[in-house]
Amino acid sequence: MYDTSKKSVWYGEHRSSRGNTVIIYDKQFPEAPAGRVYFYNTTRDVIIEYAEEIVKPHLHELSNEDLAVAEANYGAAWELAREAFMEKHSGWVEANNPKAASLAKKPKAEPEPIMETEEDSELEVESADDDDFNRGWSNDDLDD
Repeated sequence: MYDTSKKSVWYGEHRSSRGNTVIIYDKQFPEAPAGRVYFYNTTRDVIIEYAEEIVKPHLHELSNEDLAVAEANYGAAWELAREAFMEKHSGWVEANNPKAASLAKKPKAEPEPIMETEEDSELEVESADDDDFNRGWSNDDLDD
């Protein structure tokens, strides 16, 4: 049986008629549907949802030597699979694990634009009395 009371990540072995496989359980995984549990399967290199009632009797602790070998052999692949799985389920993780939400990357704030002002400059405004305003349109076009 997987015991996560000592560690948040549990390495173990799933023994079946098809062979033995090192599997990894993480407490921080999103909660699986009722009666199900997620394990990283090192043979398939993917996190799989198992029926807990069926898989539980086939789970066995690794010896200290086997644990060290498993961590060395599967640690990097496990981290990549875990990261992808957690990203896919990020909504659940943020809602149910406040620590993970606070560790999530926050978007960088946009820098404030720098406004340069010239105190001695005056705004130039054209008046309606300028000659340019009255040029260009003739009153003849409006009589039609």
